Amino acid sequence: MSILVDMQKGQRLWTREELILAINLYCKLPFGKLHKGNLEIIHLSNLIERTPSSVAYKLVNFASLDPSLQVRGIKGASNSSKLDKEIWDEFYLNWDEAAYESERLLAYFEKKSFDDLETEILLSQTEGKERESRIKVRVNQSFFRKTILASYNYKCCITGIDQPELLVAGHIKPWSLDEKNRLNPRNGFAMNNLHDKAFENGLFTISPDYRIIVSKELKKSKDKAIGEYFLQYDQKEIILPSKFLPDPEFLKYHNNERFRK
Repeated sequence: MSILVDMQKGQRLWTREELILAINLYCKLPFGKLHKGNLEIIHLSNLIERTPSSVAYKLVNFASLDPSLQVRGIKGASNSSKLDKEIWDEFYLNWDEAAYESERLLAYFEKKSFDDLETEILLSQTEGKERESRIKVRVNQSFFRKTILASYNYKCCITGIDQPELLVAGHIKPWSLDEKNRLNPRNGFAMNNLHDKAFENGLFTISPDYRIIVSKELKKSKDKAIGEYFLQYDQKEIILPSKFLPDPEFLKYHNNERFRK
């Protein structure tokens, strides 16, 4: 259907490269900002010589393929193409490689040297494969952070704090233990530094139905600050992201393997 619509309007079909850039942007934007007036959408439209409306509509097509939105009954546009689905699956099944390659492609379209990206800071003394590996890690960490913060609308999922400098894109299943899902946004939360550290150390967990569970260790504390920063949130639901809901399987892992019950 998408192909027919493009042909009827006299528009050229989307290329593989354009779709990769589109899904890269989809990941980095809050769901509520997928509209033609968004400056980042306008920027991409200029790069690939399409209208902002066309780019915005393509992002909404990708939203229709997001399983975490489907769970919430959010359908997006209903006429995504076969190639849309192929590109989505490439990302979803291999976030690590797909994210990195999409960032390289974006740098190419923006006519920027990949070596000039902010993620290469302090890499000037490394060479060859080690240098490339370190660049990839930094690029992917930056992509993950942007994706997570956008999904949570730049708010801590525990407290609602919305100061970006205080927020961390934390993993549910640690970076070091699950290479395949290091860049999977459904393996992440946006939290402030304090709660991220506490979650990492198992002082609280989040259930598969997205409720905060504070450890018995913290509940025994007489510290007023513990009550203020942790106990008041016990059994409350987190602030859910607008897309990329945390995968219940990752939450089960944290509940069973990391949480200090």
